[in-house]
Amino acid sequence: MSRRTVTAAALTLVSALLLTGCGEDEPPKGPVGPPSTRSEAPAPSAGSPFWVDPESDAAKQVRTYEAQGRTEDAEILKRIAERPVADWPAGDDPVPEVTRAVRGATAEGRTPVFVAYNIPHRDCGMYSAGGSHDAQAYRNWVDSFASAIGDSPAIVVLEPDAVPHIVDGCTPSQYHDERYGLLAEAIVRLKRQPHTRVYLDAGNPAWIDDPGKLAEPLRRAGVARADGFSLNVSNFQTNDTVKGFGATLSGLLGGAHFTVDTSRNGAGPLPGNRAEAWCNPPGRSLGVPPTDRTGDELVDAYLWIKRPGDSDGQCRGGPAAGTWWPEYALGLARRAKA
Repeated sequence: MSRRTVTAAALTLVSALLLTGCGEDEPPKGPVGPPSTRSEAPAPSAGSPFWVDPESDAAKQVRTYEAQGRTEDAEILKRIAERPVADWPAGDDPVPEVTRAVRGATAEGRTPVFVAYNIPHRDCGMYSAGGSHDAQAYRNWVDSFASAIGDSPAIVVLEPDAVPHIVDGCTPSQYHDERYGLLAEAIVRLKRQPHTRVYLDAGNPAWIDDPGKLAEPLRRAGVARADGFSLNVSNFQTNDTVKGFGATLSGLLGGAHFTVDTSRNGAGPLPGNRAEAWCNPPGRSLGVPPTDRTGDELVDAYLWIKRPGDSDGQCRGGPAAGTWWPEYALGLARRAKA
């Protein structure tokens, strides 16, 4: 999923140049963060109440590496495979995937983390274009999603990009009122499930750098009825930067809490003013493992919302957005702090 730090028009102009690409492990000029040699992977899901999917792409890749005799790579990739990562139900029917995750989590006494990402006119028609074909289809999709959660505990990060793309002008103005209404309805529907927590996405500090620009749009989208907002989804901003931004935005929203995506921010953002810095940047690493022990009263959880190893799009040699890219995943894991 793309995370804009420049305008949509600028992205269109630079895309053709960037698609010549570079491999994930090709370093940019200048410092790129921690070196690649690290100690053994930490214990699985330590300090986390969230569910680890035993059939994730990372878990399957570990088994493939083991079968190929690539034992060192398998051990390194366990830094992803043995951590809880959000589930992004795809397609017109979210029920099978939501049901599978809920059952798996319930059996282990843990909480699944989901991303609801199917809003009409999604991603302004760019790398992650798609979504429901109209408003009623989206309402039906959200209803099915919520019903599949049932009475089980769950966290839902609602529609990454949807509000920030209104703020930055990428989503055409004729869709704004519909989008605000659909987001508000989705929050109400999901909160009918007694143990579901909902966090409405608010982008990241490198995208909409003034929290004041987000406050009213988030209110119009119904954030007051949610459990808070989410920040840094699929991006690379450091925890300190995100928490400072989030605290300011929280103050504008009456003390709302928030979550932080730490899946790939261990080395921070790509240095310098690099075009499409949000899209498969080289030299990045895993961040703080998922936990609800954040030490910050406003931060409800550090989560791996972006699945580490899923491509952001067809840039820098990557496959289509959301496609598993084992080489990129291995790089993220190799550079992670123990």
